[in-house]
Amino acid sequence: MKTLQKGKSILSFSSRHQPAYTVDLGETFSVETFDCYGGAITSAEQLRPNMQIDYINPATGPIFINNLKSGETLVVDIEDIQLDKKGVMVLYPGMGPLGELVKETDTRIFDVNNGKISFNDAIELPIKPMIGVIGTAPLEGDVLCESPGDHGGNMDTKYITTGNKVYLPVFHDGGMLALGDLHATMGDGELNGSGVEIGGKVTMTLSKIHEAIPMPIVETEESFMYISSAENLEQASSKGMEAVVHLFEKKLALSFNDAYRLLSAVCDLQISQIVNPLVTVRIVIPKTVLSNIF
Repeated sequence: MKTLQKGKSILSFSSRHQPAYTVDLGETFSVETFDCYGGAITSAEQLRPNMQIDYINPATGPIFINNLKSGETLVVDIEDIQLDKKGVMVLYPGMGPLGELVKETDTRIFDVNNGKISFNDAIELPIKPMIGVIGTAPLEGDVLCESPGDHGGNMDTKYITTGNKVYLPVFHDGGMLALGDLHATMGDGELNGSGVEIGGKVTMTLSKIHEAIPMPIVETEESFMYISSAENLEQASSKGMEAVVHLFEKKLALSFNDAYRLLSAVCDLQISQIVNPLVTVRIVIPKTVLSNIF
């Protein structure tokens, strides 16, 4: 099994980038990733406002996928996520929704050992590894890796993790997949603008579906999650809800009214993150209602 090294990375998703790696559909391989700071912060003495870091969320890639065509859907089976030994969380005045209450700048480095994060002498947190940034080249232009969109990107969705599948729209032949910004753990919302930021290695297997999707989808054992990003929560929610209602109309032969009723009766609206240039929500469809969306 080959490993794609983290030395080749991008700061934006774009079809104009040259591929750094090439893989085949059906191939299982590993991808090394930096943390969101590119590994630049390694000690508590390094304070974010004092550091010249002109990038955020470097993503390993782009990865060209042979025989993947525009208009199809890329399926990423996440087989395993291995984390580095140390994670980081920075904080400074103005950071996150409560930034005006932050009076001191500091950096915390966390040890990650035996499946635990040592938060302090009294608190240990179980690791919940996840991929913050994963996506394909967008339809048009360049999208910074700090932002989410219909191509994927910085979705910061905690269910993008081991054992689950990510479905990504393909707007250009080869897909141009890239990923990074792992977290050792992160709550829904990413409420102060940071999870436990960490590097690591992701093992995955790729396949495809001969059908287009309007936005990324995550599949868990129990549900399908439509991942919708927009300028605010209302717009992101409406966009995701509309996509799911149309799915119900198509797959369950329902009228719009009944599809809308079913959405309200069984689906959950969940928040992935509120701190990126666009906010991201999930519309969660139980598999008891729809066992297959394709």
